[in-house]
Amino acid sequence: MRRVFFLAQAELLHVVRDRATLAQVLIVPMVQILILANAATFEIRDTQMWVVDLDRSSASRGLVNRFAASGHFDITGMASSAVAADDALLRGDTTLALVIPHDFEADLVRTRRAEVALIVNAEKGAAAGVVQAYAAMILGAYSAELSLPGAAPRIDIRHRSRYNPTLNYQHYMVPGLLVALVTMIGTLLTAQNIAREKELGTLEQLNVTPITRGQFIAGKLLPFWLIGLIELALGLTLGVLVFDVPVRGSVVLLFGVAGVYLLVALGIGLWISTLVDTQQQAMFVVFFIINIYMLMSGLFTPIDSMATWAQTASLVNPVRHFVAISRAILVKGAGLTDIVRPLTFLAVFAAIVLTSAVLQYRKRAT
Repeated sequence: MRRVFFLAQAELLHVVRDRATLAQVLIVPMVQILILANAATFEIRDTQMWVVDLDRSSASRGLVNRFAASGHFDITGMASSAVAADDALLRGDTTLALVIPHDFEADLVRTRRAEVALIVNAEKGAAAGVVQAYAAMILGAYSAELSLPGAAPRIDIRHRSRYNPTLNYQHYMVPGLLVALVTMIGTLLTAQNIAREKELGTLEQLNVTPITRGQFIAGKLLPFWLIGLIELALGLTLGVLVFDVPVRGSVVLLFGVAGVYLLVALGIGLWISTLVDTQQQAMFVVFFIINIYMLMSGLFTPIDSMATWAQTASLVNPVRHFVAISRAILVKGAGLTDIVRPLTFLAVFAAIVLTSAVLQYRKRAT
């Protein structure tokens, strides 16, 4: 153990004394959280909107005011015809056009029914669906306000949002971003570190010393395991102070799971280092693997929206399971019994990856 301790201490000192590595470990991840927590969101606000009000009545003005006051739409243009709104959509000047026909208020008074047209720029795909849902919600609320005594019965829907009652998307994203940062630090630094030993020729020198390969690997991985936990602590503190991320579950449980997950990330980094000869090669391989991990983890897009084969393939993605655990502990207040299944997968995956990496390393080192 003394050999492992001294080797780990030397490795940690090397990271602390290297300003570039220290910035990569401490400063860059914090900046990434600050940027991505605001940029990586499905919430749509201030959508550019054009209004074609052909009725110009109190009822039509009330509807336009509801859109303006919602916070989701920014009325940037008024047109006298639907053709002008279509031209604005074609130029990309607006995402939504609301067309209120003639006799809108008269139809409401006479038949208690009136029609409006919503023209959405569907070029943006899923975003267009979100915009349309916001608009439909506003129309439904305004319709309920205009309901008169004796009108046809309607269903009164009462909904409650659990775990995230304010629908703050940052509370959903930040716990996942913490996993992404821990993954980058654990995997990239480990792969680069051992690849650097190969480039400098010190790996062969260490192999002829009395230190065993097991001690060498433990001494190399232990500092980055600790750095990963420190990174998680800094990121979580930033998330709570800046984005008001709730911490409803046990922080000790979160860090315990992170300790297991870091074994997976470090094992992957070690395995990559056995396949490459330079730090540049290690960096390219790490980014290739991590990009796939992140895109299939449910961090940016829901697992349920993926193709069936992608949902099945994501089951062997450790990032997916830690993202789910992180969100469950922080946002839902989940306990150990609630995360047994994904935690068991991480433990099994850690054992498999570390064993494979060590065997591969010994095969390449001899």
